[in-house]
Amino acid sequence: MIERLQKYMASCGIASRRKCEEFIREGKVEVNGIKVKELGFKIDSSIDKVNYLGKEINPEVNKLYIMLNKPTGIISSAKDEKGRKTVVDLVDVTERIYPVGRLDYDTSGLIILTNDGDIYNKLIHPREEIKKVYEGTIKGIVSQDEINKFCNGIDIGGYITSNAEFKLLDVISGNSKVEMAIHEGKNRQIRKMCSSIGHEVITLKRKSIAKITLGSLKEGCWRYLTKSELEYIENL
Repeated sequence: MIERLQKYMASCGIASRRKCEEFIREGKVEVNGIKVKELGFKIDSSIDKVNYLGKEINPEVNKLYIMLNKPTGIISSAKDEKGRKTVVDLVDVTERIYPVGRLDYDTSGLIILTNDGDIYNKLIHPREEIKKVYEGTIKGIVSQDEINKFCNGIDIGGYITSNAEFKLLDVISGNSKVEMAIHEGKNRQIRKMCSSIGHEVITLKRKSIAKITLGSLKEGCWRYLTKSELEYIENL
């Protein structure tokens, strides 16, 4: 089978295709003993041998699809150069898996982990416009004018956000409990959007990705996606 090198690496559970592209550019990948740095490089997976960091890699036979309720203080990556605990450390499986997208260090909630590059791309590609819903507490009492600014697109530092959703749920001790929804995935986007309307985030939790929801899953716990949840993602 002829396919791009980064796609093959993702099917081996190394990382997402995007991350695998970084590994190729960094010279960490060899095909038939020759270092490859070209992103468009294609291989024949039936005959070519691919090494990552000096070890031969092969496609994962057992595909995993996992939902984790990430606590705060956990890194959303497969490994951390500083030795901090990652989302992968919380999931007890032998297969190599990686997170789909990210939640920042101080944000809790739903994150999906897999070793299936195709499912990763289904959920992460901008053209899919996957809706992500967050619940949190922000400083102060938010006004309707500020809500409108949040929903209609604001500058978060060189980037104008797309239309979003914002609902004021309650006011507690002078702060606003809110629900927000976006379909982009810029770094710390929700926090930057709230800051842009003058209300810093105190707590933030992701409740759902598209129609996949945390439900009763407790913080720090994980489970496999159900058959219906996986079929839903495949049909996006």
